[in-house]
Amino acid sequence: MKRLLNIVVGLILCCTAWATQNDSIQSPRISLITCHAGSVMYELCGHTAIRVQINGEDIAVNYGLFEFQTKNFALKFLKGETDYRVGAYPFYHFLEHYTRENRRIVEQELNLTPQQAWNLVTLLQINLLPENCVYRYNYVKNNCATKPIDLIEQVVNDTIAFNEPNIEGAETWTYRDEMRHFHQNYYWYQFGIDLALGSGIDYTLSTREKMFAPEALESMMRGATITDSLGNKIPIVKAETVIHEGTPAQLPPTPYFITPNFIFSLIFVLALMLSVKDIKKKTITRWVDSVIYGIYAMASLFICFLIFISVNEATSPNFFILLFSPLCFIPAICVWINKCNKIVSYFHIINIVALILLLIVLLSGIQVGNIAVLPLILISLTRSATNIYLTRCVVKKIK
Repeated sequence: MKRLLNIVVGLILCCTAWATQNDSIQSPRISLITCHAGSVMYELCGHTAIRVQINGEDIAVNYGLFEFQTKNFALKFLKGETDYRVGAYPFYHFLEHYTRENRRIVEQELNLTPQQAWNLVTLLQINLLPENCVYRYNYVKNNCATKPIDLIEQVVNDTIAFNEPNIEGAETWTYRDEMRHFHQNYYWYQFGIDLALGSGIDYTLSTREKMFAPEALESMMRGATITDSLGNKIPIVKAETVIHEGTPAQLPPTPYFITPNFIFSLIFVLALMLSVKDIKKKTITRWVDSVIYGIYAMASLFICFLIFISVNEATSPNFFILLFSPLCFIPAICVWINKCNKIVSYFHIINIVALILLLIVLLSGIQVGNIAVLPLILISLTRSATNIYLTRCVVKKIK
């Protein structure tokens, strides 16, 4: 961090020199750099940076700096209180890092007037000041791709006209759709995202909103135009160069037998077989309900945290609270207490109603679910229906 801060301070001084000498030296050459996906989860959408070249200086300005070692980083990330940093350092260091990972690197030189280029340098200088270099990160609305575009739009007076990404299906993307496109083969990761993020990301995006993913932004920049002082439409990208070809870093497809959908479907089949056995024997196997609803109850703590404590607007409302409800603690614990049989019975009635409501929400498209959620819903429905049948329609015999 000390080295980084020294580099930042050096760039601030350098930019100050540029700004005071801009009448006597050449105009800055400014490019948007896109690094394609890596194999780590937070690298799946790629990465964007700004390259500034002037009078022999070659600087990368990077809005994607963060520290895993930050105290309570994971908790802050879940709460939506993650702070990222903009930093600047020699471009060859930036290039070395991503070429070492063998990721495709594309440079798009911006078609800016000298004054626009200097204005952008000034904005970068301001952003790099110690009091401004930290910003509140948002996965889809304030990240390494949106920050540079916000600055570019400022210097061209918000005249950028973007086309849709040249990706199949992009015209009707929601945030969830776009994430799924870039998370292909990462089934467990996407399953977690689909559970954690609520209905607030399930609307059709504007063209501008789709550029939160760096690779989508790269595609959209190719056809983007700006309006010059004479009212003419000109391309925002002057030239495009592949700096490093690289190779795709996506994992191979996950074998079906270890995907969440297959595993949860298998568990559903086992739960159904146990329920049939319970009905035949006119008994309720308590440990099964205790384990199933205990897991659902623990998951509810995570969902409740995201809904009621996290400040990330994408996590609420989340209708999966109807499946993973804190009420699941009732059967998980009270199934062992005979005096609580009536309370448990009431829970199962309420649970069936809640699950039917959830199915209506998912089928109507109010919130989009992951296919792997269906067997989880069926597991809970099956156990609740079994309990209601045995406790209300058959003479009870609890073992």
